Amino acid sequence: MADFGISRVLSRTKSLANSGVGTPLYFSPEITQGNAYNFKSDIWSLGVLLYEMCALEPPFQGKTHVKLFGKI
Repeated sequence: MADFGISRVLSRTKSLANSGVGTPLYFSPEITQGNAYNFKSDIWSLGVLLYEMCALEPPFQGKTHVKLFGKI
């Protein structure tokens, strides 16, 4: 249920990161746009996961990364 292949510890709660590694279905809008992000992106991903567990399908779908990111 989790992908901990790459992780980053932010030193402060207001710190921002810039990497974009993981499962694209759970990316937040900030990550899809290549912007800096913080812990709020983790909350977004958790919301996507909870939606998928309830609906039995992801909330955003696309045949390519570009189409998927456009929907996110």
